[in-house]
Amino acid sequence: MVTNRKKLVMVGNGMAGVWAIEHLLKLAPDAYEITIFGAEPHPNYNRIMLSSVLAGGADMDEIIINDLEWYRSHNINLHIGHTVTRIDTKARKVYSDGGIEAGYDELILATGSNPFMLPLPGADKEGVIAFRDINDCRIMQETAKSYKKAVVIGGGLLGLEAARGLLHLGMEVSVVHINEYIMERQLDEAASTMLRKELEHQGMKFLLAKQSEAILGKKRVKSLLFADGSMVEADLLVMAVGIKPNVGLAQKSGIEINRGIVVNDYLETNIPGVYALGECAEHRGIAYGLVAPLYEQGAVLAKRLAGAPTEGYAGSVTSTKLKVSGVNVFSAGQFIEPEGSRALRYQDEIDGVYKKLVIQDDKLIGAVLFGDTSDGAQFFSMIKKGEDIKGREKELLLGISADALSSSPNNRLEGMADDEIICGCNGVSKGAIAEAIQSGGCTSVGEIKACTKASASCGGCKPLVEGLLQLYAGDAAVSVKEGICGCTTLNRDEIVSEIKRMELKTVKEVMNVLEWTNDEGCAKCRPSLNYYLGMLWPEEYVDEKESRFTNERYHANIQKDGTYSVVPRIYGGVTSPTELKKIAEIAEKFDVPLVKFTGGQRLDLLGVKKEDLPKMWEELDMPSGHAYGKTLRTVKTCVGSTFCRFGTQDAIAMGIRLEKEFERLTAPAKVKLAVSGCPRNCAEATIKDFGVVAIDGGWELHIGGNGGVHVRATDLLCVVKTEDEVVEWASAFLQYYRENAGWNERTSIWVERVGVESVKKALENREERLALQERIQTTLNLTTDPWKEIVNEPELRKNFEPIAPIEIYK
Repeated sequence: MVTNRKKLVMVGNGMAGVWAIEHLLKLAPDAYEITIFGAEPHPNYNRIMLSSVLAGGADMDEIIINDLEWYRSHNINLHIGHTVTRIDTKARKVYSDGGIEAGYDELILATGSNPFMLPLPGADKEGVIAFRDINDCRIMQETAKSYKKAVVIGGGLLGLEAARGLLHLGMEVSVVHINEYIMERQLDEAASTMLRKELEHQGMKFLLAKQSEAILGKKRVKSLLFADGSMVEADLLVMAVGIKPNVGLAQKSGIEINRGIVVNDYLETNIPGVYALGECAEHRGIAYGLVAPLYEQGAVLAKRLAGAPTEGYAGSVTSTKLKVSGVNVFSAGQFIEPEGSRALRYQDEIDGVYKKLVIQDDKLIGAVLFGDTSDGAQFFSMIKKGEDIKGREKELLLGISADALSSSPNNRLEGMADDEIICGCNGVSKGAIAEAIQSGGCTSVGEIKACTKASASCGGCKPLVEGLLQLYAGDAAVSVKEGICGCTTLNRDEIVSEIKRMELKTVKEVMNVLEWTNDEGCAKCRPSLNYYLGMLWPEEYVDEKESRFTNERYHANIQKDGTYSVVPRIYGGVTSPTELKKIAEIAEKFDVPLVKFTGGQRLDLLGVKKEDLPKMWEELDMPSGHAYGKTLRTVKTCVGSTFCRFGTQDAIAMGIRLEKEFERLTAPAKVKLAVSGCPRNCAEATIKDFGVVAIDGGWELHIGGNGGVHVRATDLLCVVKTEDEVVEWASAFLQYYRENAGWNERTSIWVERVGVESVKKALENREERLALQERIQTTLNLTTDPWKEIVNEPELRKNFEPIAPIEIYK
């Protein structure tokens, strides 16, 4: 047991800093006692993937790079939700706003950057935000539920990704840019124009060469005024105009700053024992905002701290390979021709391909690719090495030389330098992948992904990873189909089939018998296995709480500040003055800072402390609204024939019956229902998972709708006459969905995947419908209200008692 370890403290829990820590742990695993402070209430996550979260392509859990278990397993003291406010460089101590004090021998500042907010009049109005972290994503997602017009200031990569996400959320999006063409820092005018046309085809609007003057509106933004007197309407205004190094803490501590925290080639500041890296650091006058240079800095710093030899960091030649709203673009080096250079161009408007090579003194110094970026890595390698390309210019531009056609397809990969970054999202080099194959024994893309994280994020580098696998593994390379996660090659249907065949009854048993590569599983497979087992064996399986996410473990939605929201169930959206009064009194008693009506006709009590949850549930004495889990959320109703002169059926009674029938039902994903009292569809039943629309003498039943990120209108399932038939078909549909959809697969995606006709066919036989109804009823009969269960069980209430603000302590 090592007892004389130095104390290493890192301020910042982002990609660059944790990358350095990962390398340090490999080089000198026992050299330091490590403490990390992170201002956000999350473990280390991939900020590059925020646009996927915003667009609905990924959940927060899916973009986590190092989960909490990783910190525990490496004995790292992690303080998340803590901002370091002071450094005493003489006493070598740091202090957080949460009252944590930590001494250090070595200190790393990895404070990242802050979004630059234009100092426009009205910039403090409600609805004006940046796009920098997971909280910004959540604000946009919530705003899109109530508002329609969004304006993004900034036509760079970040602005376009924000715009794409807002489009997916169903908003009308205008992108405002001060320059005459977008992404001018990565693309030349020709490539930019092609990109803009493609994005306009997707629905984005562009206001170019516009100087923003003021943000108008009373409390909330209403419009953006330009210097030329014109304006554009806006319910939401997102500023994505750049970043600035976060140097406030360093500046207060007497550490030298310029634009960023000034560091030398070994990432050392002017204060002994204090280092800086990432977006907050300035090296040789440059502060980098791209991930690859930050990973290069991290590798150098890790060697320095481990006492390993290193030549230091000499700066980076940058490249950008990315997918903007589904379009591949690449740029590297000096893509705008400097004096004395020449440019070669190839443009195919039909296939949407553009290439530009900038050459000086017979060397490639810059490149721009649009549409087809497969040559990007090769060009970047040539630029970095200063390779002579005389006589090969046409070959490189068109890719049609006889030598290239007759030679091995691995030649390009073979010629790459070992330090060439293959996976930009995770900073994985060619050399690291080669080592994983040659020394680590990796023989598949999945194994390489698990070992190095290459292709684990956006997946854009997967063809290169496959090429390297063929290059280094040869005949030993195996093509392995991808499973539900990196822990297994089995897909959903195979897993469910094996659980039934072998009657497996616990998560641990499934992972052991089906030979999971990771004995403990991961954040993707554990929740899914927990669901599949509960769905298959409702009478025998005991729910595994530790396999659920935070929201489901605490039966409330966690908010950005660590508080929770409480949403009691209000059947069919119908309440009474007495119930409203009780909710109001309890909200006052517990100092609830915000009470909001939800889109599902309920009341959301926001800002509740975790320790207050059981007491609040007890005094409310109302069922959980399950606004936090993969369960039945709401059954929205209109007043129907009860009051409305157009109503043909009693929508309220039907909605209440359905909600009471299916409350507490677990499902692969959240489920929303609605009942409209006439075809005017005021309850929006045709964008719900199961929608009911009253018609003269009966009910239309609709399935597979979604009013969220990926808007989808329902398919008509059938028409029935009685309320009992509505319940019968709803039961059958929901159970069939529960038994056949993949974990986290909404009904809208599932119905599109399997086809509405296959669902109709599966449910057309009444005997089968009744069997499905019986199975769903068996499950429902075993459920209990989680709030009441916790209120009445002292042992469960203990989980809500106040704890120290340290999330993890070894």
